[in-house]
Amino acid sequence: MLNPYFLVTFLYIALAVLGALDASLISFDFLPTFAGLRWVRVHFITLGALTELAFGILPIVVTARAKLPRPKVRWDIWLTLNLGLLILLIGIPMVNGALITAGGTLIFVAATLLMVQLWKLRSRRVDGDPQAGRKFYIMGLAYLLLGIIVGTGLWQGWGVPLQIKVPLEVHIHANNWGFMSMVFAGLLIDLYPSFTGRSLAWPHSTTRIFWMMTLGALGLVLGPWFQSNLFSVPGLILHLSATIWLLLNVIKPLIGDHKLRTPGILHLITSYVWILAPVLVAPLIILGVPGFPGAGIEQNAPQALIYGWVLQFGYGIIPLLFRRAFLPDSVPTLGGNWFSLAAVHLGGIFLWAGIFLHDSQAMLHGIAYGLWFISMLPIAYELWQIVRSGIDSLPDQQAISTGIEAGD
Repeated sequence: MLNPYFLVTFLYIALAVLGALDASLISFDFLPTFAGLRWVRVHFITLGALTELAFGILPIVVTARAKLPRPKVRWDIWLTLNLGLLILLIGIPMVNGALITAGGTLIFVAATLLMVQLWKLRSRRVDGDPQAGRKFYIMGLAYLLLGIIVGTGLWQGWGVPLQIKVPLEVHIHANNWGFMSMVFAGLLIDLYPSFTGRSLAWPHSTTRIFWMMTLGALGLVLGPWFQSNLFSVPGLILHLSATIWLLLNVIKPLIGDHKLRTPGILHLITSYVWILAPVLVAPLIILGVPGFPGAGIEQNAPQALIYGWVLQFGYGIIPLLFRRAFLPDSVPTLGGNWFSLAAVHLGGIFLWAGIFLHDSQAMLHGIAYGLWFISMLPIAYELWQIVRSGIDSLPDQQAISTGIEAGD
């Protein structure tokens, strides 16, 4: 049966392509600026493509790794999620609080239903930890719920009774450091054997990584909540340490292997460079170094984080999952090529250059979004080729499960 999440994921990727082009043309003054569009572009990637994919794939990954029966599509979750996304993406550019609240509420309900579904998918197997990624997904969804509450509260004034000092930053941290980081970590842990044919360097480290990342994300959320570095600094150290440990788990088994030098693997690994960029300048912002563009970084760094890290991680992982769904007999291969790898990183470099070179910011940011736009084109074309090749003969079997289990 055709998984409806994959087709909607492709739609949001197409919208993200157009959104990057739109941002580039606006920077060059070829198009007028519209209120709210900046955040719509980000949500095409986060709540659109990546969340849509996560909702569709996580129950399948969990059951495949535990060798449980493949779950049926939960149409109640799919409908609630997509109705919420549609209302939200209408409400954001209109800056309409009622629509944003309605859309956020529906997405909250869908995420809660998915958490319950994943919680029930428990295995009694004791040989190793076949459900190592499952706890990452559930915790990531918990942070998504928090991000939805705070994000919706931006339009309803909930920040005051909840005593949130910087609500927007709390919303961003809950979604990025909480939801996206946890889900990406779980996917790396669960899917790594299927596209490398190897185990992680230290498979038993995943539980410690989980708790370090969970507590780190909590600190990064509580930091702007109380506007206190007593939470932010230890949270950042914990989260960054866990992320580096996870990446070493991924890299070490591939040292000396040609797979480490392929665009797909490099997309996954080097995407995390764009997490390090804001981390390296954070002390300078905290210390209030004179002449340092702290406000510019706080305004633009999230864009580099989304396009450089979140979207680029998707460049590698989304085509892999599409192949398992539409071309189950094909070799499980990560997405991307050398062009997409170079262009997406150059986009991040130009955006950061624009933060520091304020007089040339519009031009540099226009180039950055233009590079991100062209970096998405080969990925969108790759996905289209996969869908076109497989949609007419999509087998009615456990396609994704077969590919994941083959890596066990």
